[in-house]
Amino acid sequence: MNILITSAGSELAHRLAASLAESHTLRLTELHPVETDFPQGSEFVESELGHDESTNALVRGMDAIAHIAEIPAALLANAEQPENYAIDYQTRQTYNLLMAAAEEGVKHVIYASTLRLFEQHGEDWNVTESWRPRPSVNSFVLSKHLGEFTCREFAREQKLNLTCLRLGNLVTAAEADNDFDSMWLEINDAVAAFQGALASPSRWGIFHIQSEFPGSRFAIDKAKGQLKFNPQFVPA
Repeated sequence: MNILITSAGSELAHRLAASLAESHTLRLTELHPVETDFPQGSEFVESELGHDESTNALVRGMDAIAHIAEIPAALLANAEQPENYAIDYQTRQTYNLLMAAAEEGVKHVIYASTLRLFEQHGEDWNVTESWRPRPSVNSFVLSKHLGEFTCREFAREQKLNLTCLRLGNLVTAAEADNDFDSMWLEINDAVAAFQGALASPSRWGIFHIQSEFPGSRFAIDKAKGQLKFNPQFVPA
């Protein structure tokens, strides 16, 4: 399978690429140049995800796109209006990517959203994918909420098969020695969720993704059933 991975500078993209490289042909992209060791045989293409031919060329020949949708911290910090920048990326630039994908015949796009859409609900509530999000005004959370709407429209119009993974708070096993977080998603579990989504495309699917451990906040039964998601991380 030919797979495009966005946000190539992120740790999640780096680990996902490493896990997929042996069995798939990879192209990675980022908003700015990235200096890192990508898997042998993979390709890097810098792209601003504009509404132009360059974005069509970026997705051309791809079977699937893993849209990590993580803005480089340096770009966000240097933006004149960081909140607007975040919203613009998750809406306009994601729209451009999806439109190009639809035009070029890409079969499946996976969008990384966030479980923080539900952080205003009570921690003891059994929140599932059928619940309506209650996003805060935090720019990261609100932008992801709007990004989901952008994806949903393409699925509704049957232009693309789209999977939305609402990710918990990413952490490495080493970092999990810090204060306990009931929304932890160990990064290798996140990689496994993307692998499961790539193997199980649907017209429009939303899945809650976090590691499973005593005190974990969100049920992941749907992902375990449909994506064969089997998280391995348990805090020490």
